[in-house]
Amino acid sequence: MEGLPPVDFAGELNAEQYAAVTAPRGPALVLAGAGSGKTRTLTYRVAWLLAQGARPWDILLLTFTNKSAKEMLERVEDLTGIPRGQFWGGTFHSIGMRIIRRHPEAAGRDANFTILDAKEADQLMTEVVTARDGAFIKDKTNPKAAVILDTVSHARNTLRPLREVAEERLSWMKGGADKIITFAEDYTKVKADRNLCDFDDLLELWLKILETDPVALEAYRRRFAHILVDEFQDTNRLQSRILDLLAKDHQIMAVGDDAQCIYTWRGADWENVVAFPDRHPGTTIHRIETNYRSTPEILDFANEILRHRPQNKGFERELRAVRPQGAKPFVYDISDTSQQAKLIGRRIGALHRDGVSLRDIHVLYRAHYQSLELQMELNALGIPFVITSGHKFFDLSHVKDLLVHLRVVHNPDDRIAWSRLLCLLPKVGPVSSNKIHAAAEEVAAKSGRHIIRALRDPAVLKKVSELAKEDFTDLAVTLEDILDGTEAARGQAASENTHEKPADLFSEKAIAGGQRVARTPAESVRIAIEGWYGGHMRTLFPDWREREEDLQGLIGFASRFEDIGDLVAQVTLLNGESSDKSPEPTEEMLRLTTIHQSKGLEFPVVFLLGVADGLLPLQRAVDDGDVEEERRLFYVACTRAMDQLHLFCPRFSTSGEGYRPLDPCQFLESMVPEVYERIDYTQRRL
Repeated sequence: MEGLPPVDFAGELNAEQYAAVTAPRGPALVLAGAGSGKTRTLTYRVAWLLAQGARPWDILLLTFTNKSAKEMLERVEDLTGIPRGQFWGGTFHSIGMRIIRRHPEAAGRDANFTILDAKEADQLMTEVVTARDGAFIKDKTNPKAAVILDTVSHARNTLRPLREVAEERLSWMKGGADKIITFAEDYTKVKADRNLCDFDDLLELWLKILETDPVALEAYRRRFAHILVDEFQDTNRLQSRILDLLAKDHQIMAVGDDAQCIYTWRGADWENVVAFPDRHPGTTIHRIETNYRSTPEILDFANEILRHRPQNKGFERELRAVRPQGAKPFVYDISDTSQQAKLIGRRIGALHRDGVSLRDIHVLYRAHYQSLELQMELNALGIPFVITSGHKFFDLSHVKDLLVHLRVVHNPDDRIAWSRLLCLLPKVGPVSSNKIHAAAEEVAAKSGRHIIRALRDPAVLKKVSELAKEDFTDLAVTLEDILDGTEAARGQAASENTHEKPADLFSEKAIAGGQRVARTPAESVRIAIEGWYGGHMRTLFPDWREREEDLQGLIGFASRFEDIGDLVAQVTLLNGESSDKSPEPTEEMLRLTTIHQSKGLEFPVVFLLGVADGLLPLQRAVDDGDVEEERRLFYVACTRAMDQLHLFCPRFSTSGEGYRPLDPCQFLESMVPEVYERIDYTQRRL
């Protein structure tokens, strides 16, 4: 293309990048290792194609996030001087939207269709389910709209039969797959009738256009002479099918790293990378393995992780460093997760005193609850931190919902807590919750009972809608159970303080006669999880299993306290002392985040928590047969580190109920010990 500024491709790229950038037209798979300059390679590929005579509108550039699309197109504009608006570039969904608007008839829509956000899609599915089967909504054991939508979405994006996915995910649901299929069909029809699209439609209808409109398909095949795909390992089967149809002449370059595929739970299929040469005969494979991020020692460690995964012939790779030597990764053997928090706090303090900025230190973990003890320790040490993977632990909605059970038991006059708790019930809003609470207060005052024991009184139940009565009764039973145990514990403590024998009040004979069993705060948390809210959460959240893990982690936190009031107070203090707002890049704060959220980023110093079987790999993933994805997560976490990598290997977990032994991390145990320095803290007191 004439008028382009000259670019010294050979001088500005390394040999690996140059080979990929200047590859001849035809199918190409670029295996770009961590920290190897993947974005740079794609940007220069666009510039190279333009220099060879391609026009901006001949190129389709597909990415996975708006941020990466914007960044890449800005770099192309800076490099070539061509305005970014002349390119067909963006996320899969944004390109799908453009194509559907150009061919609305083939998609079964008008050109002015509206896109539903997640909340609006939820509302529409609720409407559809209610219209089809009002009794389904009334049954508290059935999944809510968000859970149904998540199941349908997974089937659509993976091109699996909906019946198969529904039977796999919602086997406990009354009516099973037949109900889900009916709701999905109604939902699809209503969207078409009202000229609506949800996010999945932007891909599904794009595919429909390509499959049913041969003129449109041929036009796009001719138009997009060059298709470039970023983060190819994150494509799902639906996206892969779209690409296969568009790239008839195999004019596609896919850039990715199968070792960094960590989103299979939402439909990503790492085998799209492995199968690429089969689907596109004549594929040339380019490896970009020169790493500009990490020290040689960290890369030796990362390469050793990959060496033990199941081999895919032709897809092996080994990262090579250009940076000078540094320290080997440190592996700390520690007694338990409580000692882990103390040691990390000390190590961070020592690094900071040695001149390392807190903003250059990142703590990574597999699941949110695993950072709970560290958050407490950092607060105690006065180390400022921010959680960049979302809200701080005690501000998570499901954690607050669970804790509000304890708040109303501890302080029955806490009207704010009562309102939050009662509004969790179906068809109960602020006005209804106030009426229920007022009726319970009145009954309690007249009868001399605790307000919780007044909840199941007929006068209170009259204020509860029929749709909520069963849930309300189950909630009341849960609260009564927690209250019984709390009052018994306080009575036991009082008897011990007055030198009475506990056996006099809590003997088997006394219990059989109606005496209540004393329970610790940790046991109260467990009762709340196993009670009404645990079942309610399963029907409410698609990711209920992850949320349940968070709540199980709360049991370990509660075990530190003897009184439920102290537990509630400490939670409030922790929420007030830590921050979850996004810090400025220069702000002097420690960063905490999940491994998933760290992908694509790099940090001078990385601390990785919970390197032990059950924590990493996560036990749920092991049970589900997803060990290799956990290995990839381990690899992603370690390759975030630039200068220092610290891994902490607890032998026991203090999260959850009891003191649970942990097996050594299978990934670490399979590695040769020469690639790290091991330090034993199990016999040291901190």
